[in-house]
Amino acid sequence: MTEAEIFKALADPTRRQIMERLCGGERNATELREGLAMSQPAVSQHLAVLRGAGLIEEQKLGRQIRYRIKTGGMEPVLDWLTRYRAFWPARVDKLKTLLREMDQ
Repeated sequence: MTEAEIFKALADPTRRQIMERLCGGERNATELREGLAMSQPAVSQHLAVLRGAGLIEEQKLGRQIRYRIKTGGMEPVLDWLTRYRAFWPARVDKLKTLLREMDQ
């Protein structure tokens, strides 16, 4: 998956809330739906988007499907952030210098 697909999937607050719930461990769709004002099919659609972005995975246990965060699912975002990690400190330092010079 690409970082763009991940950002797009996580742009929705409901999907971010689902991810937060999955941080606590595996859950089924009913457990993930608790406290959300939406139908089971709507939750399933959100889960499909998260699964399509490579952020979660599912496991069938009998008639029940359990969802969990996919190991390494956020790697493309971490790689993207790493590319900019070196960029920002230098820019911030230059901005600080410029602001100090403007104050004098």
